[in-house]
Amino acid sequence: MADHQEASVTLPSDPASVPAARKYVSRVLMEWGLPAEADVADTIRLIVSELATNAVQHTLGQSPTFTVGLELDRDEQLRIGVTDSHPRYPKRLPAAVQQDNGRGMVIIRWLAAECGGRLSVSPTEEGGKTVWIALPWTAPVEGRPRDPAR
Repeated sequence: MADHQEASVTLPSDPASVPAARKYVSRVLMEWGLPAEADVADTIRLIVSELATNAVQHTLGQSPTFTVGLELDRDEQLRIGVTDSHPRYPKRLPAAVQQDNGRGMVIIRWLAAECGGRLSVSPTEEGGKTVWIALPWTAPVEGRPRDPAR
Protein backbone atom coordinates (compact mmCIF):
# COMPACT_ATOMS: atom_id res chain seq x y z
CA MET A 1 0.00 0.00 0.00
CA ALA A 2 1.20 3.53 -0.70
CA ASP A 3 2.59 5.75 2.05
CA HIS A 4 -0.30 8.16 1.64
CA GLN A 5 -3.73 7.72 0.12
CA GLU A 6 -6.51 10.25 -0.26
CA ALA A 7 -10.09 10.22 -1.45
CA SER A 8 -12.90 12.76 -1.29
CA VAL A 9 -16.41 13.44 -2.43
CA THR A 10 -18.42 16.67 -2.48
CA LEU A 11 -22.14 16.38 -1.88
CA PRO A 12 -25.08 18.80 -1.71
CA SER A 13 -26.06 19.98 1.77
CA ASP A 14 -29.19 17.90 1.74
CA PRO A 15 -30.38 15.15 4.12
CA ALA A 16 -30.20 12.63 1.26
CA SER A 17 -26.44 13.20 1.16
CA VAL A 18 -25.90 11.71 4.63
CA PRO A 19 -26.36 8.07 3.54
CA ALA A 20 -24.41 8.84 0.35
CA ALA A 21 -21.47 10.07 2.46
CA ARG A 22 -21.64 6.97 4.65
CA LYS A 23 -21.70 4.63 1.62
CA TYR A 24 -18.82 6.49 -0.03
CA VAL A 25 -16.64 6.19 3.07
CA SER A 26 -17.53 2.51 3.47
CA ARG A 27 -16.56 1.80 -0.14
CA VAL A 28 -13.23 3.63 0.12
CA LEU A 29 -12.31 1.93 3.39
CA MET A 30 -13.10 -1.48 1.90
CA GLU A 31 -10.86 -0.64 -1.08
CA TRP A 32 -8.13 0.27 1.41
CA GLY A 33 -8.52 -3.07 3.20
CA LEU A 34 -10.91 -2.48 6.08
CA PRO A 35 -13.57 -5.23 6.11
CA ALA A 36 -17.13 -3.86 6.11
CA GLU A 37 -18.04 -6.11 9.02
CA ALA A 38 -15.22 -4.83 11.29
CA ASP A 39 -16.44 -3.19 14.49
CA VAL A 40 -14.42 -0.08 13.74
CA ALA A 41 -16.12 0.15 10.32
CA ASP A 42 -19.49 0.44 12.06
CA THR A 43 -18.09 3.13 14.35
CA ILE A 44 -16.66 5.06 11.40
CA ARG A 45 -19.99 4.89 9.56
CA LEU A 46 -21.75 6.31 12.62
CA ILE A 47 -19.17 9.09 12.98
CA VAL A 48 -19.48 10.00 9.28
CA SER A 49 -23.28 10.03 9.59
CA GLU A 50 -23.07 12.43 12.55
CA LEU A 51 -20.52 14.70 10.85
CA ALA A 52 -22.49 14.81 7.58
CA THR A 53 -25.74 15.46 9.45
CA ASN A 54 -24.08 18.36 11.27
CA ALA A 55 -22.83 19.78 7.97
CA VAL A 56 -26.36 19.64 6.56
CA GLN A 57 -28.33 20.83 9.60
CA HIS A 58 -26.11 23.42 11.22
CA THR A 59 -24.82 25.47 8.30
CA LEU A 60 -28.10 27.37 8.11
CA GLY A 61 -28.19 27.22 4.32
CA GLN A 62 -24.83 29.03 4.08
CA SER A 63 -22.98 25.98 2.78
CA PRO A 64 -24.55 24.58 -0.39
CA THR A 65 -22.21 21.58 -0.32
CA PHE A 66 -19.95 19.68 2.04
CA THR A 67 -16.92 17.54 1.32
CA VAL A 68 -15.94 14.28 2.98
CA GLY A 69 -12.21 13.67 2.78
CA LEU A 70 -10.24 10.59 3.79
CA GLU A 71 -6.50 10.30 4.29
CA LEU A 72 -4.52 7.20 5.17
CA ASP A 73 -0.90 7.75 6.19
CA ARG A 74 1.63 4.91 6.15
CA ASP A 75 -1.00 2.33 7.12
CA GLU A 76 -0.93 3.87 10.59
CA GLN A 77 -3.46 6.69 10.82
CA LEU A 78 -6.80 7.30 9.18
CA ARG A 79 -8.16 10.84 9.07
CA ILE A 80 -11.68 11.65 7.97
CA GLY A 81 -12.76 15.25 7.63
CA VAL A 82 -16.06 16.86 6.76
CA THR A 83 -15.66 20.36 5.36
CA ASP A 84 -18.35 22.98 4.89
CA SER A 85 -18.20 26.67 4.06
CA HIS A 86 -19.99 27.93 7.18
CA PRO A 87 -17.60 29.76 9.55
CA ARG A 88 -19.32 28.74 12.79
CA TYR A 89 -17.51 26.00 14.69
CA PRO A 90 -19.57 23.22 16.24
CA LYS A 91 -20.56 23.74 19.85
CA ARG A 92 -20.93 21.18 22.57
CA LEU A 93 -24.45 21.81 23.82
CA PRO A 94 -25.71 20.84 27.26
CA ALA A 95 -27.47 17.51 26.98
CA ALA A 96 -30.81 18.25 28.58
CA VAL A 97 -33.03 15.19 28.96
CA GLN A 98 -35.81 16.64 26.81
CA GLN A 99 -33.43 17.73 24.04
CA ASP A 100 -33.86 15.88 20.73
CA ASN A 101 -30.56 16.97 19.22
CA GLY A 102 -27.30 18.71 20.07
CA ARG A 103 -25.39 15.66 21.24
CA GLY A 104 -23.66 14.85 17.94
CA MET A 105 -20.26 16.29 18.81
CA VAL A 106 -20.28 14.57 22.20
CA ILE A 107 -21.06 11.27 20.48
CA ILE A 108 -18.39 11.78 17.82
CA ARG A 109 -15.73 12.74 20.39
CA TRP A 110 -16.61 9.71 22.55
CA LEU A 111 -16.63 7.26 19.61
CA ALA A 112 -13.28 8.56 18.33
CA ALA A 113 -11.74 8.24 21.80
CA GLU A 114 -13.10 4.69 22.17
CA CYS A 115 -11.16 3.77 19.01
CA GLY A 116 -7.97 5.43 20.26
CA GLY A 117 -8.52 8.55 18.17
CA ARG A 118 -9.34 12.20 18.55
CA LEU A 119 -11.53 14.93 17.11
CA SER A 120 -10.33 18.35 15.97
CA VAL A 121 -11.66 21.32 14.03
CA SER A 122 -9.61 23.49 11.69
CA PRO A 123 -10.46 26.55 9.60
CA THR A 124 -10.35 26.45 5.81
CA GLU A 125 -8.73 29.15 3.68
CA GLU A 126 -12.18 29.99 2.31
CA GLY A 127 -13.57 30.82 5.75
CA GLY A 128 -15.31 27.53 6.53
CA LYS A 129 -14.12 24.66 8.67
CA THR A 130 -13.22 20.99 8.64
CA VAL A 131 -14.20 18.69 11.48
CA TRP A 132 -11.63 15.90 11.60
CA ILE A 133 -11.41 12.57 13.31
CA ALA A 134 -8.06 10.80 13.45
CA LEU A 135 -7.99 7.10 14.25
CA PRO A 136 -5.33 4.42 14.32
CA TRP A 137 -5.58 2.31 11.17
CA THR A 138 -6.63 -1.21 12.08
CA ALA A 139 -6.99 -2.95 8.73
CA PRO A 140 -4.61 -5.80 7.98
CA VAL A 141 -1.85 -4.83 5.56
CA GLU A 142 -1.07 -7.25 2.73
CA GLY A 143 1.97 -9.34 3.51
CA ARG A 144 2.10 -8.29 7.16
CA PRO A 145 0.49 -10.35 9.90
CA ARG A 146 -2.20 -8.61 11.89
CA ASP A 147 -1.21 -7.48 15.38
CA PRO A 148 -3.38 -9.60 17.74
CA ALA A 149 -3.36 -6.76 20.30
CA ARG A 150 -5.45 -4.63 17.93
